[in-house]
Amino acid sequence: MDTSYLWSQKNATLSDKSAEKEYGISRKEILEAINAGELQFREGSTHGNPWYRLLRIEIEAFVEKKYGVDYLKEKKAKKELTTINKELKELKARVAELESRKQELTGLM
Repeated sequence: MDTSYLWSQKNATLSDKSAEKEYGISRKEILEAINAGELQFREGSTHGNPWYRLLRIEIEAFVEKKYGVDYLKEKKAKKELTTINKELKELKARVAELESRKQELTGLM
């Protein structure tokens, strides 16, 4: 399968550190999969610290193969729940700001 177009797609790649955190896999597992040819990678470096950029679709296939579909579903659901909770927190803060400003403006009338 040609995956060359994925390297420039938004959210199609992630760093090895993000893969560890998001999917609960170790750096050792990632390196073993890279050496076995299961994962493609691009090398990057930030402030002299090296990291690998990986394809999300390949990481998910690797995790599903190694730990099963249920494990992957659980990790994806947990990630989505975290994103939703973060967005809700931001929205609640914005609503509180707007309510406060509304009170200020109403007091001026």
